[in-house]
Amino acid sequence: MIEFDGVSFSYDDRGRSSDGHLVLSGADFVLDEGELTLVVGPTGSGKSTLLRCINGLVPHFSGGTLHGRVVVDGRDTRTHRPRDLADVVGVVLQDPVSSFVTDTVEEELAYGMEALGVDAVAMRRRVEETLDLLGLADVRSRPLRSLSGGQQQRVAIGAVLASGPRILVLDEPTSALDPVAAEDVLASLHRLVHDLGLTVVVAEHRLERVIHHADRILLIDEGRVSPLLDPAEAMVTSPIHPPVIALGRHLGWSPLPLSVRDARRRARDLRATLPDRAPAPPPSAPTGEVVCAVDRLVVRRGGEPVLRGVDLDIHDGDVVAVMGRNGAGKSTLLATLVGQLVPMSGSVRLGPPADSIDPARARPAEIVVRAGMVPQDPATILYADSVAEECRAADRDFHLPTGTARAVLDRIAPGIDDVQHPRELSEGQRLSLALSLILASEPRLVLLDEPTRGLDYQAKRRLVELLRELAAAGHGIVLATHDVELAAEVATRVVVLAEGEVVADGPAAGVLAGSPAFAPQVAKILHPLHLLTVEEVVACTGAAS
Repeated sequence: MIEFDGVSFSYDDRGRSSDGHLVLSGADFVLDEGELTLVVGPTGSGKSTLLRCINGLVPHFSGGTLHGRVVVDGRDTRTHRPRDLADVVGVVLQDPVSSFVTDTVEEELAYGMEALGVDAVAMRRRVEETLDLLGLADVRSRPLRSLSGGQQQRVAIGAVLASGPRILVLDEPTSALDPVAAEDVLASLHRLVHDLGLTVVVAEHRLERVIHHADRILLIDEGRVSPLLDPAEAMVTSPIHPPVIALGRHLGWSPLPLSVRDARRRARDLRATLPDRAPAPPPSAPTGEVVCAVDRLVVRRGGEPVLRGVDLDIHDGDVVAVMGRNGAGKSTLLATLVGQLVPMSGSVRLGPPADSIDPARARPAEIVVRAGMVPQDPATILYADSVAEECRAADRDFHLPTGTARAVLDRIAPGIDDVQHPRELSEGQRLSLALSLILASEPRLVLLDEPTRGLDYQAKRRLVELLRELAAAGHGIVLATHDVELAAEVATRVVVLAEGEVVADGPAAGVLAGSPAFAPQVAKILHPLHLLTVEEVVACTGAAS
């Protein structure tokens, strides 16, 4: 169905990247019909480039030098452009908004079928099926721009699925989805693979969500592409792996379990003998100074209430994970804390009580010394023509020593070239750059909206270390996130929003461990023990990882 025959690629005219390495090297494999193949590799390793080769975006729209052949359903991509493959290949890229061409959900689902000449009766049936399949029926008439990031991602997937491709290529398809929505989408893809013979190729950093669905795995490291591997075989050596694999490696399990279900069976004896050494609950009253106070906050967007009477205090040293399904109000809350949205009622006070301000009425210069925010779309705060210029501008704007922002970037995502334009970076690299610009100034309150979107486990680990240092130094941190593994690693508190209201607010272990939707993999494997991470299990077993 998909054949890569000695494929190598670089984006520049010399056939090599600026540091002398091919972006893709030695890609030589055949993907069979009716299989789900997972592409695994670090941020910036070449995963997105490989996916773009499948429908001809590389090299027809990217430029660069392609060696070897990519043949899709008998069509050579050197002679067939993306439009010539549109009837057989559907592609969902990392930024769903960039793919939208209509105004509403229903129109977007129908657009691709109209372009392919699908008759009206079949089109209506497919739209209805797709709305139900992806849980979009309630927003069918909504403007696309009014949707949450996760809802937009589901629409982008639905628009491609509705057109009926035989091959579906997905780049980070669950990065903006809440855990339940992500599992629903992946389960739907799994059914399409097994029931209808759809061929699916997925690049995804949150392997805990998808690895148990995979039939084959391709590993990519610095552009070098492995042969097709069995998932359990690939995970034995892969540096990129989910917590269930890390736990299995630590405990010496062989073969490695890929799912929570398999791991729970292997962990029966461990659950019986492992003492429950979950961290002691924090004091009932936080001891740090309040750096943000939210009182009975009500916010409307598009005439509809999004936040309904939210009360929340953030203290020095707090790391608060704000969680909830897509559209619950997480991004709206963060935007209101920095004055981007004006409350209908209630109040927000930013900064310690003796020096607090109302962000909705304050000047930007007053806000940035109290709070810094990285939005869900990092491109909105990137303006310069190169990575180096972005870092220098941040140092200058925040009156920091030269090289401060670049040093933070190297901690989170080392190796990004100074001369690269931010638009040329992968989604994870672009997010890392935006994070470094904000974190370099060390604002008293740090607000991060989906801060691990596009980050691999290694980059996430480096970000966790940096956030822990900031919290230890007395900074308050608020993370709006669907990444339950991030919340388990770094959060001291978890706040769950539903329909704009706070439905849970407590210590991370207490909120996460007992939640079917938000429990991390280790908590599910070891339930009822209140252990959230492999690090905690290692400490309990008294052995090094």
